[in-house]
Order: sequence, then C-alpha cells, then structure tokens
Amino acid sequence: MISKFLSKLKSILFKSAVSPETPLKIEKKVAKSAKTKTKTKTKTKTKSVNSKKNIETLTTLPGVGAKSAKALYEAGFKTTKAVIAADEKELLAVSGVGINLVKKLKKLK
Repeated sequence: MISKFLSKLKSILFKSAVSPETPLKIEKKVAKSAKTKTKTKTKTKTKSVNSKKNIETLTTLPGVGAKSAKALYEAGFKTTKAVIAADEKELLAVSGVGINLVKKLKKLK
C-alpha cells in the first residue's frame, strides 16, 4: 500500500522533468480519437435511419398519421406490436393521441 503511494508520489513529482510519452505515442492517440469520432457519427446516422423506418412502420396502423406516429415513437413505442399491446392509459398519456385513435388500435387486438 505504501509502495503504491510512493510510486504515485514519484510519478507526480517527476512528471514535469521527464515526459513518458514519445511523439509516436501521441500520434497514435490522435489517430485513435479520430477513428472513434468517425464511428460515433456512423452510429448516429444509423439510429436516425432506423427511427425513420420505425416511424414509417407505425403509420401502417389504422388512424395513425405521421405526427401521431412520431409522438408514439418518442414516447417509447418503437414497434406496432408495442402499440397494440399497450394499455389505453399509456396510449392516452402520449400527446397527439386521442380516444378515437385508441379505440381503433384496441380493435386490432
């Protein structure tokens, strides 16, 4: 325990005198960070494409238009099965969904 403390203290005290990273290590870190940024952008694009597809799928339900499909998706109903299986109270809690739409959806059960 004490040896860990002393080694940590040495690394802090002598850090400014000797740089542990060579320029090659710094270049590798920069390259890695650039790769991770690219991957993050790709995942975001994929998620937005998937959300659009899911919203379009929700519009296949009777009485569900683009606005109500988007509201249902944002409320957590990602699939048509999830909407059909939901309780009336859960559906009515979504803004943009009225009692008439809930009645149409409940006929599908």
